[in-house]
Amino acid sequence: MKTRLLLALLLTLLTSAALRAEEAKPAPRPQFIYLLRLVERLHVDKAWTKADEETVGRHFRHLQAATERGQAIAVGRTMEPGDKTFGLVIFEADNAEAARTFAESDPAVVGGVMTVEVRPFALVLQRAAK
Repeated sequence: MKTRLLLALLLTLLTSAALRAEEAKPAPRPQFIYLLRLVERLHVDKAWTKADEETVGRHFRHLQAATERGQAIAVGRTMEPGDKTFGLVIFEADNAEAARTFAESDPAVVGGVMTVEVRPFALVLQRAAK
């Protein structure tokens, strides 16, 4: 009888702890995407200045840091000529205003090298890590 009572008590405690752990999970942060496009004057390779290249270096480091701290989920760009190329950043932010602030603080946007467009986003499928 004592064994059954102890087992019932243990089961109750474990169930209660599991329910509390489930309730304690933070809600997932909203996801957003921002698209970056080169400003028109940079569609021609010879138009790039050293300052433009330095700005893009700061842009890369900015997104690298965002990825390392877990804010950016995926970052990339198309491999097409200047007038067709664009960059893409999938990231998390607390809300739309924070998302816009993050995107507009990108050094490439601040430096006038790229324009930015921010949209709400939901990553639906993702391959498993290799």
